[in-house]
Amino acid sequence: MEFDLSQTDALLSTTRAVRKRLDLDRHVPDEVLLECLQLAVQAPTGSNQQGWRWMVVRDQDRKDALADLYRRGGGDYLATAADETEKGTTMHRVLDSATYLAQNLQRVPVLVIPLIIGRLDSPNMGGANNITTLAAGLLGSIVPAMWSFQLALRSRGLGSCYTTMHLQFEEEAAELLGIPGHLTQAGLLPVAYTSGTDFKPASRPPVAEITYLDHYKNPIERG
Repeated sequence: MEFDLSQTDALLSTTRAVRKRLDLDRHVPDEVLLECLQLAVQAPTGSNQQGWRWMVVRDQDRKDALADLYRRGGGDYLATAADETEKGTTMHRVLDSATYLAQNLQRVPVLVIPLIIGRLDSPNMGGANNITTLAAGLLGSIVPAMWSFQLALRSRGLGSCYTTMHLQFEEEAAELLGIPGHLTQAGLLPVAYTSGTDFKPASRPPVAEITYLDHYKNPIERG
């Protein structure tokens, strides 16, 4: 199978965390969501357990309640941090964008909560003996699918961003949505069509500056 590398590279390098450019008024059809989720579940999972589950939230009352949890989880902090950060800087733009989303989360057409079977606090998590191994195994079985979902959205003119602020109140969200106790919420993805599709690659340092060969003291040499 041959891929068009220019298209593939463009998709991978321009799938951004979208907040202010989410179209809050355009309907997102179920069939589009299901297409993207069908691609998402091609992602690998630990031991091929395929324990992904997906909660799609459209009901306005439930979106309002989730948005309240989200703002309680960090909305005030974001707004304060944005006010205290020098305007025009990258950090101010990020904080301002995050504050906008917190203030408008209930207006996003669809909220998707990725779920994975298992709990870090469960005695049945297997033989792992430290939290790093447990977290890597559990979240490593859902995060790849979440990213595949976001890539599929981008390819169809939609956007999203990976958020976690409501997880401070995960139990309240679970009660609101009837999520069983053996499932872990891995985040919250606001989903909408985007205002325009002209996203660009972000500015990043040369990867050779943050890549090491055999030992952390040995930066990999650029060819």
